[in-house]
Amino acid sequence: MTNLLILQGLNGLQAGILLFLVAAGLTLVFGVMDVINLAHGAQYMVGTYLAAAFTGLTGSFLAGLALAVPATLIFGLAVEFLVIRRLYDRSHLDQVLVTFGLMLMLNEGVRMIWGAGPISVEMPGALSGSIPVWGKLRYPVYRLAILGAGLAVAVGLWWAINRTRTGMLLRAGATNRAMVSALGTDINRLFLLVFGAGAMLAGFAGAMMVPVVSAEPDMGDTVLILTFVVIVIGGIGSIRGAFVAALLVGLVDTLGRSFGPILLRSLLPPDAAGQAGRTLAPMLIYILMALILALRPAGLFPVKR
Repeated sequence: MTNLLILQGLNGLQAGILLFLVAAGLTLVFGVMDVINLAHGAQYMVGTYLAAAFTGLTGSFLAGLALAVPATLIFGLAVEFLVIRRLYDRSHLDQVLVTFGLMLMLNEGVRMIWGAGPISVEMPGALSGSIPVWGKLRYPVYRLAILGAGLAVAVGLWWAINRTRTGMLLRAGATNRAMVSALGTDINRLFLLVFGAGAMLAGFAGAMMVPVVSAEPDMGDTVLILTFVVIVIGGIGSIRGAFVAALLVGLVDTLGRSFGPILLRSLLPPDAAGQAGRTLAPMLIYILMALILALRPAGLFPVKR
C-alpha cells in the first residue's frame, strides 16, 4: 500500500505540473487580457503534433522538442495577431464563440495534415528505464524528467513575473489594464507577448507528453476542461494559485482513481465498489472545486483588483 501511495503520488505531481504549464498561460491570458480562449487546449495538442513531426524529421526527440517549443511560440503569436487581437473590445460571448470555432478548426486541421489515427513517439534512449525511489519501488526516468522540467519552468516563470520589468507590467496589467496603457506601455505588444508565452507553455507541456501519450485530434479538449478547473480553484490571474491548484487537482484525480475503489470495498461488495469507484473518481476534482468555492468564492489566491 505504501509503494502504491508513493507511486500514485508521483504520478499525481507529474500530472499537476503539466496542468500548471497549461493553466499558467491561460490564467495570464484571462487575467491580463480579459480574453476567454477556448482554443488553449488545442495549442497543447498542436505542441504534441509538432514535437512528433520534428522528431520524425530529425530522428531525435530532444531535437524535436527544441524545435517544437519555439514553433508553438510562433504559432501563438500568429493566432494572436490574426484572430485574438480583434476580440479585445468584444464581449466574452463573442470571445467564446470565436475561440470555440478556432478550436474546431485546429482539430480538423491536424486531421487533414496528420490523419485521424494516433501518432506515437519513441521514448528517448537517455531517459528510458527506471530508477529506485523507495526500497524496491522503481519509477520511470522520463516521468521524473517531466516533473523536473516542469518545476524548472515554474521557478523560471515565478522569477520572470516577480523579478523582471516585464513581469511587473504583467502584474500591473492584471490589476489595472487601463492604467498601464495610460502610462505609456504598448498594450498590444504586451498582449502579444502574453498570448505567445501562454501558447508556448501549453505547447511545451504537450511536447513533453508525446512519448507517454500518443498525439491525436481532440486531445486538448479534456486538458482544457481541467485547466479551467485549475484556474477557478486557484483564482483568476494568479500564477501562484494556478500552481497550487494544479498540484491539488493532479493529486486528487490520480489518488482518487487509484484508492477510491479500494476504500469503497470496506463499505460495498467488490464489484459494486469497483463500479462506484470508477463512477465517482472523475467527479472528485469537481467536488473539490465546489468545496473550495463555497469557502473562497474568488479562489485560493485571487488577484486583487
